[in-house]
Amino acid sequence: MTTPRTRQDRRTARAAIWRAGTAAVPLEAETVQHGVRERGLGGARLVSGIIALSMIVVLVIFFTADLFYLRGAAIGGTEYLTVSDVYTVAGVDSWHLFWIDPADVRARLMDYPTIADAAVQTGWPPNMVQIVIEEREPALVWEQAGVAVWIDLQGRVMSKRADIDGLPRVVADSIEADPLGPNMRLPVDVVSGALQLHLLKPEIPFLRYHPNKGLGYNDPGGWEAWFGSGANMSEKLLIYNAIVARAQPELGAQLSEVNVGSPDAPVYCCKVR
Repeated sequence: MTTPRTRQDRRTARAAIWRAGTAAVPLEAETVQHGVRERGLGGARLVSGIIALSMIVVLVIFFTADLFYLRGAAIGGTEYLTVSDVYTVAGVDSWHLFWIDPADVRARLMDYPTIADAAVQTGWPPNMVQIVIEEREPALVWEQAGVAVWIDLQGRVMSKRADIDGLPRVVADSIEADPLGPNMRLPVDVVSGALQLHLLKPEIPFLRYHPNKGLGYNDPGGWEAWFGSGANMSEKLLIYNAIVARAQPELGAQLSEVNVGSPDAPVYCCKVR
């Protein structure tokens, strides 16, 4: 016979079993999901570690391999300069590829007096640095204090690299003690005057320059001829020839100097024969 108390115990027992069963299901599911997340995180960490290690290895190769240190460059556009000259001016020998800034290299090239323009590009081996330059054209040879340099049409001083046939030559008088440096510049009217005078008097072996008298030459007749500077050399030469043709017979003397630097007020000096 079942007593009331016994039936109550059974109901309690069944309820206890039912509650335990329902609690077990979510607990098991939670345990399974937790295991899946742990395995995924571990794989991601492994992949990240491999990538980081690979990057370190690549960087070590880049900075230790001699392949990425410059031992030369692809250089074009040279006419008077040599490839070695341009490479030296660029200042990139033994530099690592990652250290080279094309803008800095171009700035160094542009500071060189013979170079008018430059383009610099970087790439991968074998031609890690490519340089193309444009050189200034020399207009005349200027010799001062025993040092000869080239001068371009704008009066900029260039390094003299070779002898060019037909290039006018100007020798500055000794009153100009120091040679022209790479950052110096002649007045444009001096350059243009020298070119014109050379065209008008191609038989003169060289022109002279005096800071006060300008451009001139030693006349074959035995006197000094001075023409100043500027673009009106043809007019000055006409006045000069007129003075030479008239002065000696009229004065009965030997000319020592004719100065037509100021065409409106020419000056000439004579010495007694």
